[in-house]
Amino acid sequence: MSHWEETLIGTSRCFLQVKSKIPLLSRSKSTVLISGETGTGKELFARAIHYSGERKGKPFVPVNCAALPDHLIENELFGHSKGAFTGALIEKHGLFHEADGGTLFFDEINSLNMVAQSKLLRVLQDQEFRPLGSTKSRAVDVKIVAATNADLRYLVDARQFREDLFYRLNVLPVVLPPLRARREDIPELASQFVKRSAEEFGKGGIQLSSGAITKMMNYAWPGNVRELEGVIHRAVAMAMGETLEASDLDVPDHEPTGSIAMYVPDGLEEILIEQGGFQETKTKMIDEFERAYLTKLLSTHQGNISKAARAARKERRAFQRLLHKHGLDRRTFSAAEQPVETLAC
Repeated sequence: MSHWEETLIGTSRCFLQVKSKIPLLSRSKSTVLISGETGTGKELFARAIHYSGERKGKPFVPVNCAALPDHLIENELFGHSKGAFTGALIEKHGLFHEADGGTLFFDEINSLNMVAQSKLLRVLQDQEFRPLGSTKSRAVDVKIVAATNADLRYLVDARQFREDLFYRLNVLPVVLPPLRARREDIPELASQFVKRSAEEFGKGGIQLSSGAITKMMNYAWPGNVRELEGVIHRAVAMAMGETLEASDLDVPDHEPTGSIAMYVPDGLEEILIEQGGFQETKTKMIDEFERAYLTKLLSTHQGNISKAARAARKERRAFQRLLHKHGLDRRTFSAAEQPVETLAC
């Protein structure tokens, strides 16, 4: 069994269906677009595609698009020549150069701004790039694997993602199932995480009780496999005995009652009965939901962007873009003021 097969744990039907596509995806030179909720293992899947193919001896270079500052994106991706700008004392290679012959993995590609999307599209079309300050383009042989936890089709409709880039990326699409859709994999995943954490903390022989397994099976896991791993890691770290009981797991004893239900927007019936097609109504519904959800988060955390972004499981920069999109200013949600909406500065 290869290393990548050992990292992708699960025997559920929906998971095996996705896993079985890896050999085919690794043989193709076409772009792969991996969609799935946060914590479903998109980077693990991307690594499996790389290391099971002919490029496995070449670099696998991950890029967290949400963490790239807007003014540095082009420099990070394409590099620069000596003297390209003030302070550019030496030539610097970008990520495309580093990944030449291998795989470049764009995580959270939905976070790229429109300018960066345009430049990425050009590389995908021409298979070459031009470093900042250079007059010559450089050919590059890179397999592109992109991942998103957002609906790119919706972002295209909302004019927040280039339609031509979407079609360039969506050549070989893959959708990873959330953990709640593959609950039968939870015991095996949990056992593996217990074993790894026990080795890390020097606590051999720790087992899961039947009550702990039942509790995990009854929980919705909104953070998916990543959340499960974190819960197990904490439980093993704090364990006083050799058996993890249900009480040792820091998750609710029942299904969450509510995050989505709490944020259903007012005027739902009015939106549904308005004249318009399915796509138009869907767009309005999503916009109303996003605005209500963001308003509730900012109110709860008194305008603290960092806390609100963590609660939403979004990168801070991506979260701020959502606020700007809906005209919300965090300052109006501070403890000193009432939570009213205003245009963002």
